[in-house]
Amino acid sequence: MSLLNTILVVDDDQSIVELLRDFLENENFKVLTACDTSEAWALFEQNSIHCIVLDIMMPGQNGFELCRQIRKESNVPILFLSARSDDVDKIRGLTLGGDDYIVKTASPGEIVARVKAVLRRSVSQQQMNERILDYGRFQFNLSARELVVEGKNVVLTPKEYELLRLFVEHPRHVFSYEQLLAKFWDGVGDKHTIRVHLGRLREKIESDPNHPQYLINVWGVGYRFEGG
Repeated sequence: MSLLNTILVVDDDQSIVELLRDFLENENFKVLTACDTSEAWALFEQNSIHCIVLDIMMPGQNGFELCRQIRKESNVPILFLSARSDDVDKIRGLTLGGDDYIVKTASPGEIVARVKAVLRRSVSQQQMNERILDYGRFQFNLSARELVVEGKNVVLTPKEYELLRLFVEHPRHVFSYEQLLAKFWDGVGDKHTIRVHLGRLREKIESDPNHPQYLINVWGVGYRFEGG
């Protein structure tokens, strides 16, 4: 793991904090520590945190309450650390948005392994959610609805976004004029309607809209996308 991965360890037992910090730093994590939830919240707001190892029972506000507070602002992975092994606390922690629940009898090595596992899942989920498709000349971020052409952000209308998304998700599939009209215009319109919208889309993604390399016209039938 990179030093860019910052782990926040929150526990009022200083011996546990120091032990986890040693093991995590040995795996090249940057480690921040807090002995209560107020200190943890301050560190969370002031730093880019990639994962939180959070004790449940602490003086003042408990770990469950901090988790609830964090979940209002962030999906950062949270691993609950507890001296209790009963299912009630485990179910409550996971229901509140915790990603894992570890009993304190676990070895430091196991806790580090669980941190690594939850970080891998987090990165994988983030990549899946972002769904950034790269076609060389342009990149299309489906979740953020962003189009970047030769390094510059290009604004898409809602209709252009939906059209481009349909094509990139079905490369080389020919969509007829009738199919496009039914899907995007409720069957109202004609071939000219589609040509106008796809012409505008070509102007945004093609280097030469008159000789397109991505949105190809299939003469007399419809269009297909050649970026796949």
